[in-house]
Amino acid sequence: MKISIWYRLDILTRLLTPFLLTLALVILNIVPLQIPGFSTVVPLLPLMAVYHWAVYRSELLPAYGVFIIGLLHDIFSGSPIGINTLVFLLVYGVVLWQHRFLFGKSFVIIWLGFAIVSAGAFVLTWALNSLWNYSVLEPRGIVYQYLLTVGVFPALAWVFMRWQQFIIRQL
Repeated sequence: MKISIWYRLDILTRLLTPFLLTLALVILNIVPLQIPGFSTVVPLLPLMAVYHWAVYRSELLPAYGVFIIGLLHDIFSGSPIGINTLVFLLVYGVVLWQHRFLFGKSFVIIWLGFAIVSAGAFVLTWALNSLWNYSVLEPRGIVYQYLLTVGVFPALAWVFMRWQQFIIRQL
């Protein structure tokens, strides 16, 4: 029996889902909202996606996909090229390193793991941006961005889990 082109396209779409969803979050993350001061504390949605897919379906979002996501985030957001790329790759690497511990745990443990890993990611981002600007940047904005990111993570993780159950489960 010959496999139809539609079946192959369906499988390809399901395989690309984590990358495409994370790319959509990169674009959503840079959409300017008319809220004063929100651009400095907007939650880092792509970081949440990288963490989630690294925990649950790392085979569907490989390191080169994370590299592309980070590079596009740097380009679109106007931040120095390579900072978010490095941070996303380090988060991905740490999660893969701790995958055996994180996989199969309750959501509270996953959330706590995200809070710890993202704290390191935000500190590294702040330090690299401070080095880039040759001055110590005000940490208040990054702290608020971190808190908002950790607070929004459960909602985004819920959406990703539902997406995974209904769209990607056949893979």
